[in-house]
Amino acid sequence: MAPGAAAALALTLLLAAAARPAAAWDLWALRCGFSADCECGFGPDLRGLECDLAMNLVGQPLVRQQVVKGVREFLENQNPVKPLVMSFHGSTGTGKTFVSSMLIRYLFQGGLQSPYVHQFSPIVHFPHAERIEQYKESLKRWIQGNLTNCGRSAFLFDEMDKMHPGLIDVIMPFLGPSWVVYGTNYRKAIFIFISNAGGEQINEMTLALWRARKDREEISLQDLELAISQAVFENPQSGFWKSGIINEHLIDFVVPFLPLKHHHVKQCVISELIQQGLEVHPDVVQEVADSIPYFPEEEKMFSSTGCKTVASRISFFF
Repeated sequence: MAPGAAAALALTLLLAAAARPAAAWDLWALRCGFSADCECGFGPDLRGLECDLAMNLVGQPLVRQQVVKGVREFLENQNPVKPLVMSFHGSTGTGKTFVSSMLIRYLFQGGLQSPYVHQFSPIVHFPHAERIEQYKESLKRWIQGNLTNCGRSAFLFDEMDKMHPGLIDVIMPFLGPSWVVYGTNYRKAIFIFISNAGGEQINEMTLALWRARKDREEISLQDLELAISQAVFENPQSGFWKSGIINEHLIDFVVPFLPLKHHHVKQCVISELIQQGLEVHPDVVQEVADSIPYFPEEEKMFSSTGCKTVASRISFFF
């Protein structure tokens, strides 16, 4: 069997296993889908999330504000009219995956390993553009089957900038305000999109605001949101290109991740040294941070790779 065909077969079998018809689920699973009392390993710790974000997320005041606000409002509403939908945007290494993992860890027992948390990567799960119709059907069945199993499920879509345009719109019925879709109660679900798209615009606007002597703590969502939405919606290479999800305003919170400055990178180095059980030498912290490229060429203000390469660079100094 050709490698492409084998990958498609594996995906189909994987999705089919989790997307059984509703009749195949036992009574407890069906009750879980429609009952507010069945939380399926969902045990939110908002205080812990706030504390962890404050202690370990560097240089992202807007992220802390938006994520905590979004989760708090969603949890306080016992009968939400739609799922919580958040979209993380920013350049490489600014903390998008870090924050999404942290968020899930404080919401679900077992974190990313929870059977009620589902992750998708376009490179792994949807690699072939010519099979987009097959992927659409499989993705819809996967989400429907898992929401039937547990209405408190979370779905993470990584690298949305690499998703085939048009594919993600198949999940639109699950994102909007409605009581039931395909016989499934889905209003307590959580959807998180992660993308580098819009990162360039965020960087440019952050740099312009810095040159205008505006501190990053003073940057508002309104300064960035329109530019992000336009960049994502109008980019033919983006998974959200001309997407109804954007058109219908189904994303509740657009979360911009700002580029990181030199002192933010130093904080990442210190955290990584501690995590690896290594002694924190100020000279090593400085050297690792200095070894990372910065932009623009004149000012060298922001890290070109955020904190992404910090862990791998540390080994060169020990």
